[in-house]
Amino acid sequence: MGKDLITIGTFEFLADVQIIKGKLESEGISVTLKDENTVGIDPFASNALGGIKLQVHRSDEERARLIFDQVRNYALDDDGNLVQCPNCKAQKSEVIYLRNTLWYKLFPFFEPKKYRCTNCEFITKAN
Repeated sequence: MGKDLITIGTFEFLADVQIIKGKLESEGISVTLKDENTVGIDPFASNALGGIKLQVHRSDEERARLIFDQVRNYALDDDGNLVQCPNCKAQKSEVIYLRNTLWYKLFPFFEPKKYRCTNCEFITKAN
């Protein structure tokens, strides 16, 4: 069953993912939330776990991504403007934490914020 699921988004807070989950389910798409209970009990664990993963069946992935892209919020800079990708100039970036070193895995709150463009997948550091 787990091999048939695709993660289409990750969320730091349970309230944020519930909105998207409700929209997808109203469109007839079955949704699974990985790590939902752990983060619900201990919100500070969200960073350590990499957030709550919104998962759908592989067969629903394309339709789910289209719906998700219509309702998602993109990253804003300190002035409240959409973050622009330096590679493709799209304004469709999301905050991402890579946790690619032992230090950041043990102390995730020290990792600097980065943005990943949802258009070209380019990753850049926040200013």
